[in-house]
Amino acid sequence: MDKITANSSEAQSADIVADNIEQLKVLFPEAFTEDGVNFESLRQLLGDAGVLDDGEEKYGLNWHGKKQARQIALTPSTGTLRPCPEESVDWDTTQNLFIEGDNLEVLKLLQKSYAGKVKMIYIDPPYNTGKEFIYPDKYQDNLDTYLKYTGQVDDEGMKFSSNTETTGRKHTNWLNMMYPRLKLARNLLKQDGVIFISIDDNEVANLKNVCNEIFGADNFVSNIVWQKKYSVSNDDPSIAPMHDHILVYRKTDLFKRGLFPRTEKQLKRYTNIDHDPRGDWASGEYVSSKTKEQRPTLWYPIIHPKTGDEVWPDSKAVWRYSQDKHKKLEAEGRLFWGIDYSYKLPRLKRYISEMKDGVVPSTWWTFKDAGHNDEGQKETAKLLGKKIFTTPKPIKLIKQMLIVGTKEDEVVLDFFAGSCATAHAVIDYSQKKPTNTNFIMVQLPEPCSEKSEAFSIGYKTIADIGKERIRRAAKKIKQENPDYQGDLGFKVFKLASSNIKAWNPDKTDLEQTLLDHQEHLVSGRTEQDVLYELLLKRGVDLTVPIEAKEVNEKAIYSIGYGVLFACLDESLAHDDIEGVAQAIIAWHKALKPATDTHVFFRDSAFVDDVAKTNMAAILEQNGIHHVRSL
Repeated sequence: MDKITANSSEAQSADIVADNIEQLKVLFPEAFTEDGVNFESLRQLLGDAGVLDDGEEKYGLNWHGKKQARQIALTPSTGTLRPCPEESVDWDTTQNLFIEGDNLEVLKLLQKSYAGKVKMIYIDPPYNTGKEFIYPDKYQDNLDTYLKYTGQVDDEGMKFSSNTETTGRKHTNWLNMMYPRLKLARNLLKQDGVIFISIDDNEVANLKNVCNEIFGADNFVSNIVWQKKYSVSNDDPSIAPMHDHILVYRKTDLFKRGLFPRTEKQLKRYTNIDHDPRGDWASGEYVSSKTKEQRPTLWYPIIHPKTGDEVWPDSKAVWRYSQDKHKKLEAEGRLFWGIDYSYKLPRLKRYISEMKDGVVPSTWWTFKDAGHNDEGQKETAKLLGKKIFTTPKPIKLIKQMLIVGTKEDEVVLDFFAGSCATAHAVIDYSQKKPTNTNFIMVQLPEPCSEKSEAFSIGYKTIADIGKERIRRAAKKIKQENPDYQGDLGFKVFKLASSNIKAWNPDKTDLEQTLLDHQEHLVSGRTEQDVLYELLLKRGVDLTVPIEAKEVNEKAIYSIGYGVLFACLDESLAHDDIEGVAQAIIAWHKALKPATDTHVFFRDSAFVDDVAKTNMAAILEQNGIHHVRSL
């Protein structure tokens, strides 16, 4: 039976570097020796030595700290996510998640369980206006910094550094914050996934360069301009900004954008004034703006069906279609010359039954179609009682993205969740479509200022506001749609240090250190805490069902229909071994999991090594080969 320690790979988040190396080994085995990667061989396998530019001047965006920012994205996290059923809604059934914690660490922890599973990401990160933002990263001890910031370890007064312009590195600090998060976010996207990023003019150019590097310039989809205001601020000392940018990048070319539904105005264009049996239609131009010199084959006469006269395009135009195509359209009765054949030139019928199911999205989203800042503010005020956010995004804007970026039964991630407008939009969109789209929200428990409206009505952190907004939005939707049976709940998790003790010997008292490490799990943690860490570190979805049975007063858990089993009782004597083992074996046979099952026990629970060995032997004899102790 193998033991899991705090330093083992099973106690950490995904090792992205190791995964990248394994993928390279599959593609280029010749580039690997017993000493590691032979980079000269790799260069040759990629084409030739010129693939990598050795010159000093290279095209791209560079800044102080970029290498460290890249490295922190590759460094696994040793943290965990602790379940909080008491703050959740519909804990046992919901597929939605709210995770309270530093989004950098959380994104690392989600790598095993959610890699390649997220269809759409939307983030509204800090716009870097020169004021403080709350996401500095301490490369080697980011989790420890977060624990101090949230008061989970002693360091009273701990505060993250600010990003004021006086530091001299306004853009640098912002880029160092964004780069590793975007690197990790890309890993979570499905192959046909897409990310939308709101940003203003301050950083849109830098953000586009960073995204070109991380997602690939070929995967740039669009720069949507959103009209965020409906009127100019007359007191603006400069040119009043009326827009934000929304950069859109896909994971691969498998992404296919959705279509907006037609408006009532657009649908009214389709009529059937000639009682065509093929249904409603709208007419389009039959001539092109090309000239006969440019397209001589499209310059030819057609016959007017009433007069029999030859009809030519205007002198500086041509027909849109070839003569053969024209004859086919004419035979199909698709040319419209007017009810009384009074038109000099025909128009082409386009039947609504043959049109695509919607309208192609454009890069210009007006406040009428996608909402505006005031609308977003009123939405939060209506739910939470006061205007406690200055510029929350309207849910209409995010629902536009959901139409473009998702299909059905998808997962949507927002790791700068703020007021949780994204969660609100997802449940509202799912109810109206309807779909089974679910969300993952990640938000730092950033303290509300004591002078703020939010603090005055009882909210201590931004995360508290987000959770309450989801609860109230869900309640409102249920009240307005009592028959709706969709998912209106969410599971709450909070970032914390691992449940498995790290080996940190006290050199002045090694004997006490050994005694302290007889129990490998952190005191004060529940069995549920440990179970969910097992899910994360084994790469299992956090919303899979966990079932429990009791055998000889020992609780046994099945996780994800038998993907994992666990018995975390603090005492397993010789008399308990056979009963617990046989219960797991019987349950395993009944569930018939599609993948190899892993079984976990508390290492200190076994009365001695003989009991531990017997447990492993019985399980392995019955086809369960992955038995671990914590």
